[in-house]
Amino acid sequence: MINKLLNKPYRYFLIVIPVLLFVGFLIPLRNAKINPDLTRYLPQDTESKLNLEKIEETFGHNDPIIIIFESDDILNKSSLEKISAIQDSLTDSPVFSDVISIFATKNIRGDEGFMLVDPAIKSIPENDKEKEELRQEIKNNPLAYKLLISEDFRYAVMIINPEKGHSDSEIVSKTKETINKIWGSEKYYMSGMLYLREEIQQKAMRDLMILMPLALLVMILFLYFSFREKRGVVLPMLVVIISTGVSMGLMPLLGYEFSIIAVLVPILMISVANNYGVHIVSKYQELNAANPNDNMDALVTKSMKSVANPVLLTGLTTIAGVLGLIVHIMLPAKQTGIVCSIGIALALILSLYFLPAILIGMKKGKINKSFKENAKTFIDKLLVKAAHISVNKPKNVIIIFSLIFAISVIGIFRLNVSINNEKMMSKSHDIRKSTKIINEHFGGTKYISVLFEGDIKDPAVISEMDELEQLLKSKKQTGSVNSLSSIIKIMSKALNDVDDVAYNKIPDSREAIAQYIEFYNMSGDPEDFEKFVDFNYTQAVVSVQFRAENIKEFNSIILEIQQFCDKSEYAKYQAGISIVEKDMAMSIINGQIYSLALAMITIIILLWIIFKSFRTGLLGTVPLIFTITCNFGLMGWAGIELDIATSLLSSIAIGIGVDYTIHLFWRIKSEIENGKNITEAINICLTTTGRGIAINAISVILGFSVLFLSGILILKTFAFLIIFSLLLCLICALVLVPSILKIYPNIIAKKN
Repeated sequence: MINKLLNKPYRYFLIVIPVLLFVGFLIPLRNAKINPDLTRYLPQDTESKLNLEKIEETFGHNDPIIIIFESDDILNKSSLEKISAIQDSLTDSPVFSDVISIFATKNIRGDEGFMLVDPAIKSIPENDKEKEELRQEIKNNPLAYKLLISEDFRYAVMIINPEKGHSDSEIVSKTKETINKIWGSEKYYMSGMLYLREEIQQKAMRDLMILMPLALLVMILFLYFSFREKRGVVLPMLVVIISTGVSMGLMPLLGYEFSIIAVLVPILMISVANNYGVHIVSKYQELNAANPNDNMDALVTKSMKSVANPVLLTGLTTIAGVLGLIVHIMLPAKQTGIVCSIGIALALILSLYFLPAILIGMKKGKINKSFKENAKTFIDKLLVKAAHISVNKPKNVIIIFSLIFAISVIGIFRLNVSINNEKMMSKSHDIRKSTKIINEHFGGTKYISVLFEGDIKDPAVISEMDELEQLLKSKKQTGSVNSLSSIIKIMSKALNDVDDVAYNKIPDSREAIAQYIEFYNMSGDPEDFEKFVDFNYTQAVVSVQFRAENIKEFNSIILEIQQFCDKSEYAKYQAGISIVEKDMAMSIINGQIYSLALAMITIIILLWIIFKSFRTGLLGTVPLIFTITCNFGLMGWAGIELDIATSLLSSIAIGIGVDYTIHLFWRIKSEIENGKNITEAINICLTTTGRGIAINAISVILGFSVLFLSGILILKTFAFLIIFSLLLCLICALVLVPSILKIYPNIIAKKN
């Protein structure tokens, strides 16, 4: 069928149609946009997202930028003047709705039986005496100390809430512009999900613009180095460019927004789409050296007859592996699996029809020196060495691989999942530095709100809120817990003497609580309570701030709150962006399991069908199982956490890595059917087909290596791990599998 289509006039259609397809799919890219909002990576009906939306309907959407100012002493006159000026400038800007700092918070105090609500800083101190007086006032103010001013008075926090209708870029730009103008050269740090989104947006756009052409350049150079002729570069790269363009165009066409891991789509396509063309060109060069008198028609026909089936089968198994991502819970992973599978399918079709249609019309090339006697490249020498080891020391090979496998299994039990999105950035990034400061000096970066419903002025409700506060404050990772109940207790300190029964206590009547609130309103602003209680006093929230380095620490707080809600009459549920982040972490684990299981089962079935042998199918999965185990084992031993990018590893590695084993099986089986024994078959396979396998693997590795230049840390980590995985797949295919076949030749030598 393939050879018939290569004849005129079909050949011209096979060339023109893909080019038109490529141009057509570039048009939707004009509407492409990057979505850096990590919360949208989960399905919309996720319970944590629904709960967060309910609370935000009543208490407002909270998506602030957090600024941390650093000074030798934050109470120095110059530092306070600058913070005050920044506060005023941002408050006056239409871009921001609310700015909270030490200058916007209150100091609730008593004066001769009256409650006064003053600004935390009534005036900037002019001398050391006034500065020390202010320092003591702040230490006695639970609404400011360790919340907005650090215990050592080295840092001050400013929380900036933007108005709706402004882009992340505009908000971050305006914030930086204001602070740089007033704060000058002194140190400050930015944090917050909004800031992280903007950083991801900028770095992802940069990666797409720089890394995609760089990956193409790297691939071009390697292919030329490997094949030493232009057709060895041009033909696979045409397949790469067309299939990559179609894959990218599919995303906006299907209504998908580019996510942080969408950067992987073009890199994955560039790395994988050339695989099939590499094997066709490699086979053409092998036959050109063996049959110097054949013309191009004969060489291309023989090449396609020889490799069309293994290329088709490896393409199907790669698609099956990547399609494992469609059962992933995370939307970007699911979308990546869909568009990459379609792109790989197109690359396969182009390699089987488009590429030979062009190749058959070219002039015959010179014989590659790799196929000349005594003229061996570095890759060829390695393949000869691999064949020698596999044939002569198979038992030693299996023992060594078994020991590595056992060590890796132990490492898997040390594997953790990431719950801290700031770890997407490098340790030197502002957001990592600010996170460290907040965790060490301001109670932590995790926030949860617990919703209470009922008559909020009822002492029973307020007492339950206070009970939850005290429970959570007893946890070592809790930084602060704030609610209307904590403010009521601060009021009780202001209105009562230390030795009074009512001091630091919740009043025992609704009237007394209402009176406390009324006293506050007389000298304070009633809007100060908006973030804690609704207008009708029927709903209120307890805001919890805490630290959590891992999911175990996070779950300990979540479980404590959930148990409290289960037995409480008034506490209904907990919500917050931190819980959404935790659900993302859990979906990464579940998605990894689902996609890995689907990919592995599909590969086993395909190999069973391809080689008509269940034992051969199982052996084909040995390199994959070994690679995946070693990959997760390495992550466990090295402390690399499972995140949204690394959760894609298994399916991608399985899809790509199985190709090497299929080509190996196909050639060994063919040689045995031609009368060779297993030793001869292994030697011939590794020194001929092995060359295409090695070039294939190395080209994929080089393609992914450009991710080391990404500005996003998790993509760099992904690059390291996928390269590690592909190297293991290659070594398994060239050393482990031949060693097993040497000892158990019947696995492939005869039908079962």
